[in-house]
Amino acid sequence: MSILGLYNQLDCFLILGAVLFALGVYGVLAQQSFIGMLIASELILVGAAVNFMAFNRFLAPDPVTGQVFTLFIMAVAAAEAAIGLSIIIAIYRHYHSIDAEDAVQLKG
Repeated sequence: MSILGLYNQLDCFLILGAVLFALGVYGVLAQQSFIGMLIASELILVGAAVNFMAFNRFLAPDPVTGQVFTLFIMAVAAAEAAIGLSIIIAIYRHYHSIDAEDAVQLKG
């Protein structure tokens, strides 16, 4: 089977989305810096977006449904990145480190 034959199968896209999602979850759990956690959370959202687009391409009667969900995920990811980076900058200014264990003393 050629690589172009795999391009037309739903399973290939679902496996890719699951791998991206799993890498993101592992990254959130394993990283100690906030930047690494932010990048890993973006991988989680990309894995979900790949799955939405795969279901859109192969199963949806209306081709716009998966695209709308994916655009919504992209907007959430952009907002998360902006807010997350601003929080990371505030933590760095206070603690002079972006290590997650240094921010344990935060008081709300």
